[in-house]
Amino acid sequence: MSDTLSETRACELLARLFRARGYAIARNIMFREYGVTFHIDGWDAKNRIGFEFLTSEDDDHDDLTLDEYKTLMTAQQRGDLSLLIMDEVEPLSEADLTATAHDFLDEVAEARLIRPARKAARRKTTAKKVAKKSSAKQTKKKAAKKSAKAAVQTTKKRPVQKTRATKKTARRG
Repeated sequence: MSDTLSETRACELLARLFRARGYAIARNIMFREYGVTFHIDGWDAKNRIGFEFLTSEDDDHDDLTLDEYKTLMTAQQRGDLSLLIMDEVEPLSEADLTATAHDFLDEVAEARLIRPARKAARRKTTAKKVAKKSSAKQTKKKAAKKSAKAAVQTTKKRPVQKTRATKKTARRG
């Protein structure tokens, strides 16, 4: 058990690993998003990535409830943020925590490469749909203009027949 990390040592290690990957980690700040409020051990607000090491030493289990945890994981699944949440219940050595953190950071990096490609593909699909819709609208407008123009030309070509007033029609009126 001497290999087990304290929260302080674990957070220092995580901050160092995250910063080595280019993240600007702020330590021990208040996190207030998605209806969840708690003291997070490390957070990069610009890149929306961080970590929390839950321990009884700091009453973290009371600070972040299971429902709040689920809310954050839902946001993470949507790609809104990336959080590495560790619990002291499973004791970790420095080597284990380092490996876990590297795996997490690799997954985040991979997801961030894939996400823009998916968004770009969605934008292209949406642009094609919009183009098809506007093209269909233009075709309908052209067809309507053509038929209106044809109707006007047809009425111009037809001579208007004037009826002569005969003695009978003149008397009736």
